[in-house]
Amino acid sequence: MRRTAALQLLAPLFLVGVAALIGTLVSTSTETYVINALVNVAIVVALYVFIGNSGVLSFGHISFVAVGAWAAGVLSMPVQEKPAIMPHLASLLRDHAIGNVPSLALAAAVGAAYALVIGLPLMRLSGLGAGIATFGVLEITHNVLRYWETIGPGLNTFSAVPETTGLLQASIGAALAVIVAFAYRRSRFGRLLSATREDAAAARAVGVSVYRQRLVAFVLSGGLAGFAGGLYVHLLPVNTESLYLDIPFLTLAMLLIGGATSLWGAVVGALAVSGVDSFLAEAETGIHVFGQPLNLPAGTRIVVVGAFMALVLILRPAGLTGGRELSFRQLRPLRVLTKFAK
Repeated sequence: MRRTAALQLLAPLFLVGVAALIGTLVSTSTETYVINALVNVAIVVALYVFIGNSGVLSFGHISFVAVGAWAAGVLSMPVQEKPAIMPHLASLLRDHAIGNVPSLALAAAVGAAYALVIGLPLMRLSGLGAGIATFGVLEITHNVLRYWETIGPGLNTFSAVPETTGLLQASIGAALAVIVAFAYRRSRFGRLLSATREDAAAARAVGVSVYRQRLVAFVLSGGLAGFAGGLYVHLLPVNTESLYLDIPFLTLAMLLIGGATSLWGAVVGALAVSGVDSFLAEAETGIHVFGQPLNLPAGTRIVVVGAFMALVLILRPAGLTGGRELSFRQLRPLRVLTKFAK
């Protein structure tokens, strides 16, 4: 059992490490895509903590990414830059600035606190009702951040936030998210929540509080999402539109394509879809493939990712990994081939 647990943790960490290694071998422009993929891993792992373990679909988790990005962005921006970008910012936020690591910790705390406030009423819902309610949270969050200029730049972009999310920080951030998600899944709380996913009525019958277990996972997931938002705002200039509808669609696609009920699937899906999405984003601006020009229409990447998700769900509803963690049984054919090659 210890070997199996070690494999289930080390396998996703190995993928994160491979992605980071690839980032050191490519050009600077391509490295940005690798860093973005690692930040996506942190976001998708945050989704997995709640959606994968509870079975309740949430469209609103990008709200926690957004508030984390806002908290880290507003308080890490140099004080002298704030009046030009955020002229109506509240004095408490305008006159103070913090460093990179404290801003990430603050982003995680704000994401968890916001998830707690939202989760207290919403975790009583299930199924379609929960999905629609969380989408309503996304709409509310988007409009508050867009128009309340006392807490952020409003329609402006965070253009002066220190760009500290490099390859090392993104790798460490993704690895930390994986470790926290693994520890939660192996904990008593994670096992109880998984039991409610499999059979909520049976779990209630033996005394499990479905509401309480979902709330714990929701808050932890919100904290991880807020942390990922802090990484994101320190990577790219962010505005309200960049954390609105596109990101929820892409990150949910990553989770579903990889396999929503496993940490291994979350990491596989995040890296695989990020790679496809990055290639298509480049192709929309024009690239050469095997010496031939390739120039795709704008929006192709969303169409292709959507079609890919539909195809995977039709042919393999549990995702590429089958919704299961990597096991020694799955590695057995590889060992046999290696032995045969020797």
